[in-house]
Amino acid sequence: MKLALFDLDNTLLAGDSDHGWGNWLCDKGIVDKAYYQQKNDEFYQNYIAGNLNVTDYLSFTLTVLKEHSIAQLNEWHKAFMQEVIEPIILKKAEELLARQRRQGYKLVIVTATNRFVTAPIAKRLKVDDLIATECEIKNNKYTGEVINTPCFQEGKVIRVKSWLKQHNASMAGSYFYSDSINDLPLLSIVDNPVAVDPDDKLRAIAEKNHWSVISLRD
Repeated sequence: MKLALFDLDNTLLAGDSDHGWGNWLCDKGIVDKAYYQQKNDEFYQNYIAGNLNVTDYLSFTLTVLKEHSIAQLNEWHKAFMQEVIEPIILKKAEELLARQRRQGYKLVIVTATNRFVTAPIAKRLKVDDLIATECEIKNNKYTGEVINTPCFQEGKVIRVKSWLKQHNASMAGSYFYSDSINDLPLLSIVDNPVAVDPDDKLRAIAEKNHWSVISLRD
């Protein structure tokens, strides 16, 4: 099995789905906009800088899931997909996915964003395998807690290695596409790291190490 691993936000998408979900909640009046927008933006800036406290962030963002029924959340997500996600799906990203698929690669999206937000996006992109931050569900309701290791920074390596063991697969010949310095741990262990429209920190490392640097933006 040849693997092609893909970050999602700002890699296959021209934006961040998690931050976008928070903005959408604010715009619809589902959360207190003054408070939520400020916190959402603060966390996003910390993420970009590479110093996000993922525990604090997940406590913040998963509270919304805890406070509403799964049925209601799913209805909101359908609107979110149409209004926010569809406009930021990159044509070149879809072409890259299709090309890697034709070449016989197993496609896997590996994202720090939680499964509730990202599973419908992965389905839309026709990627069957998703490694994401997992949200606990009990009695058909989100608890606001995380199952397993958050799929963030070193956590991506842990989660990918667990996935490999479950699927009796290896990293031989693998690709990983990402835009973010947060993904340096996983980029460093694949055979073919690819920086996609990278942030400044990742671009510098990619150029120093002679990694591929590509753009999927129009």
